[in-house]
Amino acid sequence: MHKAEAEKIMERFLKPVLGFAMKRCRSDEDAEDLSQEIILKAYKALILHDDIDDVNGFIWRVAHNTLSNYYRAVQKSVIGIPVDEVAELLEAPRADEDDTEETVNRLRSEIAYLSKQQREIVVAYYFDNKKQEQIARELGISVGTVKWHLFEAKKELKKGMEIMREASDLKFNPIKFAAYGINGSVGTKSPDEFFRSVLSQNICYSIRNTPKTTNEIADDLGVSPVFIEGEVEFLEEYGFLKKKKNKYIINFLLEEPTTETLIAENNMYRTVAATYANELFDALTSGNLLDDERIMCRMSGMRNDASEIRNGTSGMSDVKEKSTGTHAPAEKNFLLWTLIPFIAACSGEPCEKKISFDEVATIRPDGGVNIFKASVGTPETPKEYVQMKNWCGPMWNTDGKNTIWQIVTEWSDDIDRVELMMRYAENCQRILELYERSKTERLSKEEYAWLAEKGLVKVGDRGEGAGSGEKGLIKAGTQNEGEVDCSWQIVILKDKEIAEKLLNIGTKLKKKHEKMFEEAKQEYISEAMKCVPPHMRKAKEFEMQYMFGADGRFLLHCLKTLVKNGKLKEPARDQKKSLTTMIMPA
Repeated sequence: MHKAEAEKIMERFLKPVLGFAMKRCRSDEDAEDLSQEIILKAYKALILHDDIDDVNGFIWRVAHNTLSNYYRAVQKSVIGIPVDEVAELLEAPRADEDDTEETVNRLRSEIAYLSKQQREIVVAYYFDNKKQEQIARELGISVGTVKWHLFEAKKELKKGMEIMREASDLKFNPIKFAAYGINGSVGTKSPDEFFRSVLSQNICYSIRNTPKTTNEIADDLGVSPVFIEGEVEFLEEYGFLKKKKNKYIINFLLEEPTTETLIAENNMYRTVAATYANELFDALTSGNLLDDERIMCRMSGMRNDASEIRNGTSGMSDVKEKSTGTHAPAEKNFLLWTLIPFIAACSGEPCEKKISFDEVATIRPDGGVNIFKASVGTPETPKEYVQMKNWCGPMWNTDGKNTIWQIVTEWSDDIDRVELMMRYAENCQRILELYERSKTERLSKEEYAWLAEKGLVKVGDRGEGAGSGEKGLIKAGTQNEGEVDCSWQIVILKDKEIAEKLLNIGTKLKKKHEKMFEEAKQEYISEAMKCVPPHMRKAKEFEMQYMFGADGRFLLHCLKTLVKNGKLKEPARDQKKSLTTMIMPA
């Protein structure tokens, strides 16, 4: 190329090259020296070659090579990685690039987006100055694999430098679970341990509908992938996330209801409960069914505190005093608080379930087998919408001889719901074992105290005048005068016949209003399915099979309806611990 033409070309690049150098040098003097060296090298090369097609690209290659040699000469590096090794990542200057520091920071950030193993190798090689052979030994891989990962890491870094990462709204407006629950058995870990932070909840929300890589989730949340890797692996290990190839998606019901969903839901339950609950109450109270001796309860009997029993002040041992032996029949209002939700939950004609629990439940490493459900969002709540407060159940457990059935409601005594779920099966088995033994033998003072502490029993002396056939009387030991009586404060159904008689009442009512039930739920089903990710709709369909049966919200509406119209009276303070709990033959 002629000198005049080369001079003309280089004259156009004087300012761009100086700007390039200024952005990459720490002082003006260094920048001037570097720019002069670039201009001189490029000018000489243009004179010597006539076959340069892309002059612009050629000059910037000279600029990058000169920059690499310049840094090598002064022994400088970028974040521990020699610039000559990553010079290709520093493309021709961009209009939106302020200075070298920005480029360095971007390169540092991109290292965080490498895979876990690639990141380990890059840090070990460039930051810790370890030899490839040492890295291979420490990671248990071949030297060839280390070299391959270094090569791939440089490609990934270059690709990352070329894109603009944009965080989603989750970075500025993170979600928080509004509520969550479990259908099935809890393992040794509580839900709080899995969703212990806003981070874990937002990870799940990010992949609610669309599978994403760890890096894509990190971009959504506006954090480094390093901070979410452990959470993602933990949630996947326990079955809350599923991994397909290198992408994750949630594996539980994470619903995002709308105001329209809440309106449809509330209208459905209110309509059905207004008819069913009132007719069920009338059927149970119209005759003398509640006086049947096979429905046993001693709620209105004598009361002892657990502390009195432990301290030996309740007449538990070496009884000398005689009680009056008077035990009033169970209060009917208290009986109805248990019988109405039990009948509403367990009655109805058996129907073919199209989806089984095993098809949609997750078996978790901590022993839990369940369907986890959570909701997000704060849609405008419709007027008179019925909220579920402090609710657990229906829950039941059996030892083969007897079954314990229970719900916990906003009317129950204050209770730790997480503790209840975590120890429910263990506690139920102990209760059933003590219940069976108490029929024929005296329990220990500690065992009576444990039952009393949970509100399940009251303990009194078996004095003169205490008839052996009184309702709810469970003898502890022989019939000798002065021995201890254990008065069960929960409802007990003595045999299967009375249980079936009660359930038949509920079944007839559901059959009578079957058409109304079906029509009432159509609008809600349509709205509810819109709030569930497509891949989780089968789990939602399983849940809907039990609508108006073992359905906590249906039971809540039934109770609310009867409390509102005055048919059910709110329980007394000392009734709340044993409310809505029952034992019956298995």
